[in-house]
Amino acid sequence: MPGVHLNEEGYRQARATGKALKARYTIDAVVSSPLERATETARLIADPQGVQVDLDEGLNELDWGAWVNKSFSELSQCDEWREFNQLRSLKRAPEGESLMEVQARAWKSLERIRAWDQGRTIAAITHGDVIRCLLLLLLGMPLDHILRLEIDPASVSEIGLGEGQPLVRSVNQNVWIGDQGE
Repeated sequence: MPGVHLNEEGYRQARATGKALKARYTIDAVVSSPLERATETARLIADPQGVQVDLDEGLNELDWGAWVNKSFSELSQCDEWREFNQLRSLKRAPEGESLMEVQARAWKSLERIRAWDQGRTIAAITHGDVIRCLLLLLLGMPLDHILRLEIDPASVSEIGLGEGQPLVRSVNQNVWIGDQGE
C-alpha cells in the first residue's frame, strides 16, 4: 500500500544489495514501481551506479482492493482469502486485481524495457508477487504455483531478455547476506 517505507533493516539490506550489484555489474538504468518502499530501494541501487530512477506503473504491487490495511490474522479468518490463496489464477482480491492482470501489466513493462534495452543492464525494482508472476510466466508455470517461489526482500532475480527466448539466470539471490556495511 502507499505510504509504507523501508524500515532500518530494509535500508540496510537495500544498501548492501546496491553495493553488491555495483561490484558485479555496471547498471545502465533503474526502473521502479512507484510505491515508496520500492523507490527507496531503487535509489539505493541507482545511486552507487550514478543513474536515475525511472518509475513504471506496470511494476506496481498487486492491487489488494478491500484487503488493503488488513492484517494476515484478519484475512486468515476470511473464506475469500483462503480461496484466493488456493486458486490465485482465477481469484482476485475483492475490488482488487487478479494475478493474471498483474502478470500482463508487468510483462508489458518488461517488453518496454526490452525495446529500449539495446544490450544494456537494467535493474527493475518491484514487489514479491510481481516478481513471482513474471518468473512463473518465463518458466511456463501456472499462476496457482505462485507460493512455490520464495522471493525475499532486497533479493535479486536475474533474467536475460536478449535475442531469442528470455532466460531465467537466477532466482531470489540474497546478495546482501553477510554484508553489514553502510
